[in-house]
Amino acid sequence: MLVNNNLHRALEVVLTIPVRTYDIDFMGIVSNIVYIRWLEDLRLKFLDEHWQLNQQIEQGYAPVLAGTEIEYKRPIKIIDQVIGRLWLSNLGRLKWTVQAEILSNNELAAVATQKGAFISLHNGRPMRIPEELQNKYFQCQQVSQDILI
Repeated sequence: MLVNNNLHRALEVVLTIPVRTYDIDFMGIVSNIVYIRWLEDLRLKFLDEHWQLNQQIEQGYAPVLAGTEIEYKRPIKIIDQVIGRLWLSNLGRLKWTVQAEILSNNELAAVATQKGAFISLHNGRPMRIPEELQNKYFQCQQVSQDILI
């Protein structure tokens, strides 16, 4: 069983993920491409809870995904209970990184890392991470540090 250690999982979101009949392949397991959709669902939940997409668009910018790495640990079947977790693991001056895990019946089924940036909707160029998000991230990191002390 996987133990959830939230101390270093800034702004973590958790999502119960239903496995649909159209998610499975001819072998009866969830297709690898479905995990990518689940990661998108997790990022959208992250945005809903921590950095609303509509507000970003109103302010003239939006997040873009630059890369995804995923490692499949075990297959998921239609009858499995699936939970996804995603958190902000790094926030630089221009780039962000999120990490995620997909659990099936409380066992690790996949881990993923996604990297991206924010782009200006006016010129399509990368822009600095918004100060408000930086503050939220660093405040969360500070709370984690205080708990460890």
